[in-house]
Amino acid sequence: MLDVIGDNIRQKRKERGYSQEKLAFKAGIDRSYMGYIENGKYNITILKLAQIARALDVSISDLIY
Repeated sequence: MLDVIGDNIRQKRKERGYSQEKLAFKAGIDRSYMGYIENGKYNITILKLAQIARALDVSISDLIY
């Protein structure tokens, strides 16, 4: 499940032309942490997921499914 979320975040980020660094800045998350999230290595909290969804202008469900 974590890899699906990470893949979805990466896909949405690339669709918007954001680097990991830019998305991390917009979401208020450390860039290296963003890399771990995209690689499915960290169990992300709902709060962090909401921050990323807001930065990408998508719903949380767009990142989960």
